[in-house]
Amino acid sequence: MDIKQAIVGEDPVFLSALEQVSGLASLRKPCLVIGERGCGKELVAERFHYLSNRWEGPLLKVNCAALTASLLDTELFGHEVGAFTGAERRHLGRFERADGGTLILDEIATAAPATQEKILRVLEYGEFERVGGSETIHVDVRVVGVTNVDLPALAREGKFREDLLDRLAFDVVNVPPLRARLTDIPLLAHSFALDMVRELGWPLFSGFSKDAEQALLSHDWPGNVRELKNVVERSVHRHGVSEEPLNHIVFDPFASPWRQDESDEVLEVGEFPKDFKQTVNGVEKTLIQKALAEARHNQTDAAQLLNLNYHQFRRLMAKHAVN
Repeated sequence: MDIKQAIVGEDPVFLSALEQVSGLASLRKPCLVIGERGCGKELVAERFHYLSNRWEGPLLKVNCAALTASLLDTELFGHEVGAFTGAERRHLGRFERADGGTLILDEIATAAPATQEKILRVLEYGEFERVGGSETIHVDVRVVGVTNVDLPALAREGKFREDLLDRLAFDVVNVPPLRARLTDIPLLAHSFALDMVRELGWPLFSGFSKDAEQALLSHDWPGNVRELKNVVERSVHRHGVSEEPLNHIVFDPFASPWRQDESDEVLEVGEFPKDFKQTVNGVEKTLIQKALAEARHNQTDAAQLLNLNYHQFRRLMAKHAVN
């Protein structure tokens, strides 16, 4: 089976979503794939096509949010010659080109009401007209909608057609966020690291240290799998070719000891006289504690945030009895 990109994951909550897709794949019914940004919704949506008897047919996608209402109309349904200024030739839309296959509508929540109505007609009757035309076009297309928003809430607010939602939601696959599939984080990280090493043409990847693995597992991953991929690729590139395991995870490429943060507290000197040594020690201890918190208690990362090496940082921790 020619699935363009393998899906990596063994966590039960993720496998449950994939099993749901497998059970639905043979149907013609439209379905929805819902999940947070970066969690792999598009890859999951593609499985509807590749696991179905349509797998040899066309698989087309369109990002509804990337086009204006008029452009989305012509992209989905096509147009006739002279339909609008500049329409010098007939254009076949995605529905027509996806006949016998699958059409993935990404960010479907952003489609204009008029476009939603036309999509509903295709779902109900399998027919539409090109923009500027009168000929009825009949198609057999499996539609998979993809979104990261609460469509029922939008429908209650009148911002999404309830009848379209009813048709799309024959069944809904909820893709779990990365923080809900912790056992997959090391698998994905290793896979992304190997891909990066191959891209760079390096001879080996020596794996992640225990501290690095713990840092990956402790992160909350608001950007999900997409963020993990970026973080791992960046960290591998900075680590370079080495027989030593990768120990420093670069979560924030903007991190710098000279970076100005509006939320940083200003040191209050207060009134004099002051005990200089006691004041300096207090500042040092505060910086160490803040760096550890920022680095999620990864001491190597915390040291880099303060432009110190690991041993310098450890000595300061011991000096100020910071655990």
